[in-house]
Amino acid sequence: MFGLILTEGAAACFIVLLNCVAGIANGPLGMVFLYEKDVQQRVIARGTLTKDQIDRQKRNFLLFGILPFYIFVMFAVYGINGTRGFFSGFWQICILLLIEGLFDRLFIDGWWVEKTKAWLISGTEDLMPYIPSHTKKMKWMFTLIGSPVIAFVLSGVMTLIITLGSLV
Repeated sequence: MFGLILTEGAAACFIVLLNCVAGIANGPLGMVFLYEKDVQQRVIARGTLTKDQIDRQKRNFLLFGILPFYIFVMFAVYGINGTRGFFSGFWQICILLLIEGLFDRLFIDGWWVEKTKAWLISGTEDLMPYIPSHTKKMKWMFTLIGSPVIAFVLSGVMTLIITLGSLV
């Protein structure tokens, strides 16, 4: 079972990676909503994008990036793995989210954004690093604390749905 969870964790990382690749396919401005507010304001001030365009990008990412990711996680744990109980669902979801979170913090943020030019937005170089230390700390806290909280909620919801479904 643990090997399956690790494989699903790798698939979850791949989903996140695909979302990022698609998001910056036409340049890093495609995901400027992930940048700090000062970078977004610079892009708006330069007339490159409007606030409405940035807000639309963010909504699309939530709808076509984040939502499918969570659907995959739920399908993996409750569909593929056949989980039914709260605790079993909780730990599996938690592990998947932690694997993805570590991938996001170490590979995407730590290497791809910080060490390559793929995410460089022309005219904002003076605002680098794009992920300042206070944001890194918040992202790590979200990964390490938020993942179990999200796993708790999702497992609770699925346990409730399964319980109610068995009563019908």
